[in-house]
Amino acid sequence: MAAARGQKTLATLVKSLRSGPISNCNAPRLRHLPSLRRTFSLYDQINLIDSVPEDQLRFQSYDDTGFKINNVKYEGSLLIVENKIMTWAPKTFADITAESLSIFKVVHPIPEILILGCGKYVQPVSPELRKFIRSTGMKLEAIDSRNVASTYNILNEEGRPVAAAVLPFGVDS
Repeated sequence: MAAARGQKTLATLVKSLRSGPISNCNAPRLRHLPSLRRTFSLYDQINLIDSVPEDQLRFQSYDDTGFKINNVKYEGSLLIVENKIMTWAPKTFADITAESLSIFKVVHPIPEILILGCGKYVQPVSPELRKFIRSTGMKLEAIDSRNVASTYNILNEEGRPVAAAVLPFGVDS
């Protein structure tokens, strides 16, 4: 009986709140927050990396087969070291080995961080590959290839020594 009375009271309260402000309340009526869609679309129009010097690389877009960097479309997997772009042999995440990253045995100065673009989904990095990357002195950030672009751009803009080894976004294993 008490439960039925509570439900009826709750229904009455909800109905009164929907009908408008309570008549004996002097508090001002709350305004609705702006639409999140409109808020995000305003932020999408702001480009934070337009001031990057011309000699620095900038990811501008990606698709399932490659990336657009500094107004040039590159197909396939890429290895980016010291602001230089190279094609990279691995076609799937399973192809990424210490041997495929062996350039980091000879590169000096060694980048602070290696951003590993795993394709469409983040993949677990094998202990052997983690050990190799650690042995070079780099930190590893394994993320999906879509997010490699923005992460690389931000770190590069900050002037941090960063490298990227990235599979195209369309790779899903």
